[in-house]
Amino acid sequence: MPLILQNITKHITLTPEEEQLFLSKIETHHFKAKSLLLNSGQVCKHSYFVNSGILRSFNINDNIVEHVLNFACEGWWIGDMYSLISQKPGNLFIEVLEDAEVAMLSKENQEQLYIEIPKLERFFRILTENSLVAYQERLMDNLSLSAEERFEKFCKKYPSLIQKVSQKQIASYIGVTPEFLSKMKSRLLRK
Repeated sequence: MPLILQNITKHITLTPEEEQLFLSKIETHHFKAKSLLLNSGQVCKHSYFVNSGILRSFNINDNIVEHVLNFACEGWWIGDMYSLISQKPGNLFIEVLEDAEVAMLSKENQEQLYIEIPKLERFFRILTENSLVAYQERLMDNLSLSAEERFEKFCKKYPSLIQKVSQKQIASYIGVTPEFLSKMKSRLLRK
């Protein structure tokens, strides 16, 4: 069973016919590392599902500092939710960090699937709710946890990324400078 269908069956059950209809609405592409799937200022027209590889979403502020919002590993969804839902230009980039195979579901096909397979609306509602909860938790963590605690949470949430993602990107995700992360890791290793 394709990974994307395994992901869906965690929340809803599709008939074999519905599975085939769903699969007919997605496009799978291979992307090389450093490819941009979405640029800031573009309208996000797809939800992206990672079959293999690693993606990240980030923005760049006026001081040309990157802020990593999310990472997506195998079996995870990613997109610019604001832009995808509103169909207005967003402020996120989505970049391939490691050669990836990505299933892409267009907004148009997603809306059509809601009509043809109404239970998919429940599936995507659950994804959206989970995303909202994760963003709220991350915001609260950034307001209330120390950098060390945020790094520990990152390590628990993304254990496979510690060796695959640059220290600069990890630092950006947890909201510290790369230099601070390096010093903090040295301190943790000495403990």
